[in-house]
Amino acid sequence: MRRLSFLLRPGWLALMLVIIAFTYLCFMVLAPWQLGKNTKTSRANSQIQQSISTPPVPLKELLPQQDSSASNAEWRRVTATGHYLADVQVLARLRVVEGEQAFEVLAPFVVDGGPTVLVNRGYVRPEAGSHVPQFPRPPEQTVTITARLRDSEPTMPDKEPFTRDGFLQVYSISTEQVSKLTGVPLAGSYLQLVEDQPGGLGVIGLPHLDPGPFLSYGIQWISFGILAPIGLAYFTYAEIRARRREKQATVTEEPAPPVTVEDKLADRYGRRR
Repeated sequence: MRRLSFLLRPGWLALMLVIIAFTYLCFMVLAPWQLGKNTKTSRANSQIQQSISTPPVPLKELLPQQDSSASNAEWRRVTATGHYLADVQVLARLRVVEGEQAFEVLAPFVVDGGPTVLVNRGYVRPEAGSHVPQFPRPPEQTVTITARLRDSEPTMPDKEPFTRDGFLQVYSISTEQVSKLTGVPLAGSYLQLVEDQPGGLGVIGLPHLDPGPFLSYGIQWISFGILAPIGLAYFTYAEIRARRREKQATVTEEPAPPVTVEDKLADRYGRRR
């Protein structure tokens, strides 16, 4: 136990606590965070790839009711016949399209015999001072559109919606928030128009199919979580060995006891006998 008494010193206790906390963060926070992002990215890439090769289906097959959402079918192409609510338009601000700032124009679309869905008509570039430019209204007659299903985005609680240049502006495409602001019931998922559609503006392309570095980052954090306690164990073992060698060296260098007269006489007469 004396050999391990140094483990109770404040310096070693602090080091052990740091290693334990770091290992916990690696396994319980950092690695799951990166692996979760990898799972989400891989899922999105798979859905995008599938949507490219799969023909469109009627919207009502995936969103049969007003409160429906279809997160498992994000990016899937769908068709819908109905009409825009042309007087109800909302702008999603501070969006980035092709590396430049843009407004994305949102409008409700009432599907014949189906739900009312929010449609992302596409983007327009802001004018100087982030003012809204002139852009065409959506058609008011019945039209058929083809679009991609998108998941509703979370709201940004620190960014309040406001009205400017005659348009209500929000910071995320949240169907729940837009529904509350406009008073129009909306389905849980929204639509993003593809090219050459009635009411379409600048087309928002598909994201690049890039898996990203998240898997390798997750594996790295797991490796760090394994190596940290191994390193602590190695340094502890090395410290014990060093202390053992110091103790052996002290015993070896200890001087021999002095020779007394009795020892000399015993040695002399013992030899004669």
